[in-house]
Amino acid sequence: MFLTVDFNSYVVYKHAMDETLAPAYTIDELAALAELPRRTVRYYIQEGLVARPHGEKRGAYYTADHLAQLLTIRKWQQAGLSLERIGEILVRPDDGQLPPPRPRGPGTVEVWSHLVVADGLEVTLEAQRAGLSPEAVRAFFRGVGELYEQIRRKGNDHDDKE
Repeated sequence: MFLTVDFNSYVVYKHAMDETLAPAYTIDELAALAELPRRTVRYYIQEGLVARPHGEKRGAYYTADHLAQLLTIRKWQQAGLSLERIGEILVRPDDGQLPPPRPRGPGTVEVWSHLVVADGLEVTLEAQRAGLSPEAVRAFFRGVGELYEQIRRKGNDHDDKE
C-alpha cells in the first residue's frame, strides 16, 4: 500500500493492492463533511471517540470510517446522550439502533415521557428501556390517542343504542 498526494485539491488517496481508490480527507474536509468544527474533531480524537488518522503530520489523512464515527457521535449527541455515554456505547457497540440501557441503581436519573390521554387516563414510558426511538414514541402516543377516540366513540354509540 502506498500514498499519493494530490497537491491541487489537498486530497490524499490510498492505493490498495487492487489499485482501487478509496477517498481520504484532510482534517478540514472531514470536519466540513461532518458539519463540525475542526477543533471538535481533534477533541474527539484526543478523547478516543474517533480513531487516530492514518499517517503522520502533514501526511495524515482520514477515511470514510472516520466520517462514519463522527456522524455516529453527532447522531447520539442530537439524541441527548453525553460524550461520556457515547464513549461507553462505542467501546461495546451493539447492532441495534438504540444505545444499550445503563444498569439501574441508586441515584439513576431517568427521563420518562408522560401523555395525558384524557382526565383520569395517562400513559408513561421510558423510551430507552422500552426500546423505542423518539419517532417511535411519537407514533405510539399518536396511536394511543387515536385508539382512545375510537373506543370512546364506540362506547358512545353503544350507549345511544340502549
